[in-house]
Amino acid sequence: MKLIWLTLLLVSGITDSRSEQYEVEGPADPVFAIAGEDVILPCSVKPNISVVDMRVEWFRPDLIDSLVHLYEDHEDRNTDQIQSYRERTKLNHQELQRGNASLKLSAVRVSDEGHYKCFIQSESWSDDATVNVRVEAVGSPPVITVDGFDRSGGLHLQCESEGWYPEPNLEWRDSEGVRLSSGTTETHRNTDRFSVKHTIIVYHSGKIHCRVKLRHHMLETLIDTSNNMFNSWRTSVILISVIVVLIVIAGILIAAFAHKNRAHKHLQNEKNRVETEKNRIETEKNRVETEKNRVENEKNRVENEKIRIQHERDQLLQSLKIIIPKALTHLRTHRANVILDADSAHPRLIVSDGGKQVRDGNRLKEEDGKDRFSDFLGVLGKDGFSSGSFYFEVQVKDQTEWDVGSYWTVGLVNGEYWARDPSYVSLSLRVNPQRVGVFVDYEKGLVYFNDVESMTHIHTYTGQSFTGKLYPFVCLGYMRNENSTPLMICDDY
Repeated sequence: MKLIWLTLLLVSGITDSRSEQYEVEGPADPVFAIAGEDVILPCSVKPNISVVDMRVEWFRPDLIDSLVHLYEDHEDRNTDQIQSYRERTKLNHQELQRGNASLKLSAVRVSDEGHYKCFIQSESWSDDATVNVRVEAVGSPPVITVDGFDRSGGLHLQCESEGWYPEPNLEWRDSEGVRLSSGTTETHRNTDRFSVKHTIIVYHSGKIHCRVKLRHHMLETLIDTSNNMFNSWRTSVILISVIVVLIVIAGILIAAFAHKNRAHKHLQNEKNRVETEKNRIETEKNRVETEKNRVENEKNRVENEKIRIQHERDQLLQSLKIIIPKALTHLRTHRANVILDADSAHPRLIVSDGGKQVRDGNRLKEEDGKDRFSDFLGVLGKDGFSSGSFYFEVQVKDQTEWDVGSYWTVGLVNGEYWARDPSYVSLSLRVNPQRVGVFVDYEKGLVYFNDVESMTHIHTYTGQSFTGKLYPFVCLGYMRNENSTPLMICDDY
C-alpha cells in the first residue's frame, strides 16, 4: 500500500513539475490601437508548444458578459460572445501549432479600450496573461476662424477640432515654433469622442499654427495674419473715430441752440460762447477733413498695392506655365525602369506578370516563407538605389486608398491626402491627383512628389539622411482594399 502511495506522489510531482515549465505571456506595455483600424493582441505560450488541443479563451474581466473569443475542441465557439465583438475577432489556427494564441481585433472601437485576459488551459495545467489595450481616435483637422479685433488692436483667432479620443491637447505656436501662452481650452464630449476649442489674441502679423495632439498623432493648421489684415483694422478704427466726432459735434450744436432758447437774458454771453464753440467746431471739422483725406490716401495706397500684387501674381502664374513643363521634362530624364517585386508583396496582393501593376486579390495566399509585408498592402521595386537620382510615375486614378514613394510617401487615406515619414502631415490639394511623379536625389536627401496631369507640386521632404538602398514603394492601404482598381507603374512618357 505504501508503495502505491509513493508512486502516486511521484507521478503527481512529475506532472506538477512539467506543468510549471510553461507559462502564458503577453506584452509588458500597453497595446495602442487606432479607431477604425485592426490590431493584434499578443499572447503565446513559453516555451513554444502547440495549443491546438487546448482551450483558448479571451475575455474582459471588467465586464459582466465578458467573453471576447473562445476556441475549444479544435474550433471557435462564440455563441456567448459579447455582441459588440461579433464578426470582429479571429485566431490564426496555423499559429496555434506554434503556441501563438494572439487575437486579431478588426475595426477597433473606442469602447474596445480596457484590459483583456488570454486564458489557456490543458488537461494538466492552465495560465493566463493580461493585455492592456489603449485606443486612440484621430479627429478632424483643426479649423481656424477669425473673430475680429478688440479695442487694443489684438486679433481674435479661434481654433476648433472634433472627433478625438482620448482628450487631446490643443496648443498655439508662432512661426518660430514658440508656444504661445493661452487660457483654458474648452472641451466637450459627445458619446465617446472629444471636441476642443480655444481662442487666442495676437498682436503681430505672421504665421500662427494651431496643433491638436495625442500621444502618437498630431494634426496642424496655420493661418497667415498678414499686415493687410491689421491695416484693414486700423482703417476701420479711423472711420469709426470720424463718425464719433461728427456725432459729438451734432450733439454740441443741438445743446447750444436749446440753451439759447431757454436763456434769453444771457444771450450775449451765450453768443460769445457759441462763437467760441463754432471756432472750435471749425477747427475740429478741419481736423476731421484732414483725417478723411489721410484715410482716402491710405485707401488708394492699399488699392494700388492690391493691383500690384495681382499683377505680380499674374506674372508668376505665366512664368509657372513655362517653368513647370520644363521641370517635368528634366525630372523625366532621371526615369527608372521600375518593376515590382512580387516576392515582397503582401499575401493579399496580385502583381502582374510584367511587374507593372498591383491590386488586392481579396484573399490571402498560402505562406511561402518569403519576407513580405504583413499589415500594409505594400510592394517594393526589384531594384534599389544607393546613389544618384531616380524618377518614376504611378497611376492612382479611381483608387480610394494608396501610398507611393520610397519609405517617405504621400497618399490618400479615408478621403484625405497625407504625407508621412512615418508621422502624418495633412495636405491641401487643389485637384485630386490621377498620376503621381516621384523624384529622389540620394545625395541631397530629397524626395519630391508632383501631380503629373495638373503639373502642380504635392509635397517635398528635404534634408533627409539616407543610408543603404532606397526602393520604389507602392501601397493599397492597411490590411485590405476592396477597390479592384490597380496601381500602375507608367512607362508612356
